[in-house]
Amino acid sequence: MINSDGILEHMRQESYRPLSYTELVNVLGISGEEENKLNRILGRLEKEGEIVKTRKNKYGLPEKMNLIKGTIRLNQRGYGILMPDNCNYPEIFVYSGGLNGAMHSDKVMVRPSAGHNGGMRPEGEVIRVIKRANQQLVGTFERGKKKNQVIPDDNRHFYPVYVRPVRKIAVKDGDKVVVNITAWPGKDRALEGRIVEVLGHKGEPGLDLQVVIKKHGLRTEFPEAVLEEAGEVARPLSDEELSRRRDLRDLHMVTIDGEDAKDLDDAVSISRIQGGYRLGVHIADVSHYVREDSRLDREAFARGTSVYLIDKVLPMLPPELSNNICSLNANQERLAMSCIMDIDRVGQVQNYDICKSVIKIRERMSYALVNRILVDDDPEEKAKYKELLEDFYLMKELSDILRARRTAQGSLDFDFPESQVIVDENSFPVEIKRLDRGPGEMLIEDFMIKANEVVAEHMHRQQIPILYRVHEKPDEESITKLNLVLGGFGHKIKGKKIEPLIYQKILEDIKGRPEEQMISMLLLRSMRHARYAPEALGHFGLASQYYCHFTSPIRRYPDLVVHRALSALLEGNMSTKKRAALEKKMARYGEQSTLQEIKAEEAERELLDIKKAQYMKQFVGEVFNARISSILAFGFFIELDNTVEGLVHISSITDDYYEFNDRNYTLVGRHSGRKFAIGDEVWAQLVRVDIDDAKIDFELVE
Repeated sequence: MINSDGILEHMRQESYRPLSYTELVNVLGISGEEENKLNRILGRLEKEGEIVKTRKNKYGLPEKMNLIKGTIRLNQRGYGILMPDNCNYPEIFVYSGGLNGAMHSDKVMVRPSAGHNGGMRPEGEVIRVIKRANQQLVGTFERGKKKNQVIPDDNRHFYPVYVRPVRKIAVKDGDKVVVNITAWPGKDRALEGRIVEVLGHKGEPGLDLQVVIKKHGLRTEFPEAVLEEAGEVARPLSDEELSRRRDLRDLHMVTIDGEDAKDLDDAVSISRIQGGYRLGVHIADVSHYVREDSRLDREAFARGTSVYLIDKVLPMLPPELSNNICSLNANQERLAMSCIMDIDRVGQVQNYDICKSVIKIRERMSYALVNRILVDDDPEEKAKYKELLEDFYLMKELSDILRARRTAQGSLDFDFPESQVIVDENSFPVEIKRLDRGPGEMLIEDFMIKANEVVAEHMHRQQIPILYRVHEKPDEESITKLNLVLGGFGHKIKGKKIEPLIYQKILEDIKGRPEEQMISMLLLRSMRHARYAPEALGHFGLASQYYCHFTSPIRRYPDLVVHRALSALLEGNMSTKKRAALEKKMARYGEQSTLQEIKAEEAERELLDIKKAQYMKQFVGEVFNARISSILAFGFFIELDNTVEGLVHISSITDDYYEFNDRNYTLVGRHSGRKFAIGDEVWAQLVRVDIDDAKIDFELVE
């Protein structure tokens, strides 16, 4: 039986050379109806970029023809970086002239060249676009004398979209519109499109949210068939199902989340045992309700993750599940996956048990409530939750132990300031405040990390295919660039063996120093983006050999994938056939989940920046006390107490000519010697706010 796997396996043989269709038919011994099937398979594999058809009509593997497949990430300055599908290949730099019509996030085939762009990253040229990432773009309509165009909001899409006059849709200059692409760019061809929707005019209330949603291709409403299925599966628990599970309803269990959270997918329990602690991490059993390849599952796969847009949530699962039957609401019986760990006094897991359970939550706690108990020693809250006080103290005790152990192993903790935007009923920002992590947030983080590690190692040792959360080591080029900056501050990463402990030592040394935030950010940017993959490649940032996402199946698809595999293992249904079927799917699951995660992160960050700009607009002309957070050749960024950042452009500093020192990141006056350094306190006046581009400009006040 001819199939894709068999053809690819044949081509991977060392002796294979590119063969024509006829030659493949003969070599594979194919005849009759299977020839048509072979033709279809070859066409599909070529379309997906798994194989390449040469100019002489011969088929071979890309990697054997000096071709690399991956996703191209474009920069507003006009160049691209290829992120190879195969993690063993380095990133490839592509100049604008070598893009050949490729656009941001497209799946492409690149031919590496021998040249370099001044560093160690190889250069290359796009020879083929395999799959277009964007069928739609969002931008601003501009009417011209001869041609009308739409300027994409995302500056990584630097081609303007030429559009024809629209009869049925009224559109004005400055309108935010959605464009369907009708012709892709090429060497001698412009990007063309058709306006399909007018979102509104600049400045209209609620337009910012609609633009972000459309721009990032986020799904909003659930199809009716999906909602119907959600209603069908959200049934009360049957006695039969309860009898098949471990009954943990008598345990003291709490959820600890943000005050506004409605999708509660994790609960914790704790007790003291001889030699240490028994920690229970209990996760909503979403896999019981969302069956593989159901309508719910296909919709969850397409979404990949829940997206949190200030005051609006785009959930991965319909509310009937995410906020109701799956959510671990207080005083409600719920189905769960429980990971119960016996942990000694130095944070080592001595024993563990993973089971399907039925649970009942005692209290729905918030981070703020737990912090008022553990930090503020609030007598009112302590009296209210007196039956759980010992549990909270034990949790804090164990959390400190687990965190200390992780730190000793090299786990990295980038303590960047987080902010919360408070909006009114019209989604207009009325307050921005800095969020600080307390023990409530930390203990949940510590417990979830530990459960994720235990489950990942368990599944790896059982040889069960799952999605791992992987975070690979920084590459040599990134370390070289990083060292250029670190050297100016007395640090250097030495040797070729890069370990998390090296990063951690730098983080410890810069703690409390003015340059802490900047260097922390540079360290973070030097590392690769964490992703989902079928292989257990380790997690550099957590200094963990085995790691997966198990603890949030309501809002992350990879967690649901892990739960399904775990459920099959626990029920004894992991046959050889099922194992092989899972293995085939994992790469696709990982690629889609990583892509959707990046989309969600970008959308959440973009809307947050827009809201900050909206909030600051009212303060134009006012003077603020701030600190310099980073310095670049064109000026420096300052940060206010509420985490808002803005630019002081070098052209606005008129008392001298200032030169940028890229060794220690300072601006120094050529004649006066006046110096601006990271951490310096300055007084600055807010002079401009561009809400569309989320840009905030300040000028120094002498």
